[in-house]
Amino acid sequence: MNRPPAIELQDLRCGYRGRVVLDVPRLEISPGEFTAVIGPNGSGKTTLARVISGVIPPYSGVARVNGRDISRLSPRARARALAVVNQSVEALDMPLEDYVLMGRHPHRPPYRFFETAAEISLARENIRLTGLLPGNTPLDRLSGGERQMAAIARALTQQTGILLLDEPTAHLDIAHQVKILDLARRLNRERGVTIVLIIHDLNLASEYADRLVLLDRGALLVSGAPFEVLTPSLVESVYHTPVTVLPSPFSGRPFIFPAPGDSALHPPASTVPVSRWQRKP
Repeated sequence: MNRPPAIELQDLRCGYRGRVVLDVPRLEISPGEFTAVIGPNGSGKTTLARVISGVIPPYSGVARVNGRDISRLSPRARARALAVVNQSVEALDMPLEDYVLMGRHPHRPPYRFFETAAEISLARENIRLTGLLPGNTPLDRLSGGERQMAAIARALTQQTGILLLDEPTAHLDIAHQVKILDLARRLNRERGVTIVLIIHDLNLASEYADRLVLLDRGALLVSGAPFEVLTPSLVESVYHTPVTVLPSPFSGRPFIFPAPGDSALHPPASTVPVSRWQRKP
């Protein structure tokens, strides 16, 4: 029996106060994919994340998670289907372990207000996985990058199989950006977690995701492998800035170099053969 798509959008039109800001005829993300959603400011990335997570209902069409209409699910059912990590995590005055254990709330029966030994063990395992020890450290004493890791640990404790990361590297230094995305890739490859990454940084998207979804002015412009999406002509037409695209020295994937706006001279668009973009084994 074939599994339904992890995420499926069909004839989707949505927005705010009656104004349509996102129109997606069709998009499917298969179980176990690592997909990055990219696009300029105002292209609809945040709206897409809100629809997928059930925060806003579509005006028309449907958004499904594991074959179920997300807008028809209760908040508890949504939290059992999909875990979301937002771009900022509030610095709460509570122990890290208690915060991570909040990921078990959707699974608890009514009127059970204590954690089982199995739940505590799961939370501690995910805390160790994200490198955050000890578990009694107050959340408000963690750095921004560490709080993002804590949010991922809490999301993993939900045990959903689908992880939506909404700008998880925003405002973080490169060390924490790499640490967070390395963990996301590890979860995808070793545990089969479906990753949907909303991100501005095209180079990070290219390096980590196996598929890119490019939005522009509220429309799904193109979807495909990084070397299919991040071409010089397409990037320049969407972002309205001259670029050169060359293979990354680490992976061979597309790496984008924007030309300074006040530069009269910039390198021509890359003509590196497509074969050089292929992912190294």
